[in-house]
Amino acid sequence: MKTSIKMARNLLQAYSERCKPLCQEMGIPQTAFDILLFLANNPGFDTARDIVETRYIKANLVSVNVDSLVREGYLQREKSPGDRRKVRLVCTEKARPIVERGRQLQEHFTDELFQNVDERLKADFFRVLSMMETNLKTMREGRD
Repeated sequence: MKTSIKMARNLLQAYSERCKPLCQEMGIPQTAFDILLFLANNPGFDTARDIVETRYIKANLVSVNVDSLVREGYLQREKSPGDRRKVRLVCTEKARPIVERGRQLQEHFTDELFQNVDERLKADFFRVLSMMETNLKTMREGRD
């Protein structure tokens, strides 16, 4: 278990270190960058609550950064059809360069992460992750 925790921590730290220069260049805080990429990369997850529950970013940090992103024109708030209490967060055209550069960074990071890993092992790894995800879902459903 210690190895998996150490691996997760190293992965997050390495990714964060790779994001910092881009965030500085684009003049955007890293949490705001993470929020934009999360919204752009995950259709169907489009509320502040989705960000808090899925990305585990503290609600107050999400709120502050979303307000800033809206004020700066990177996000807009839209009412959700069918639920007047729900507010969707939508990336604007102004966010496009940040999202595109962020996706390039993510792709490059993934390529580096799997450097020297052959395609068979990579496919096996993703199959194991998928099986683990199924097991976790079963475990959670058993508790509810």
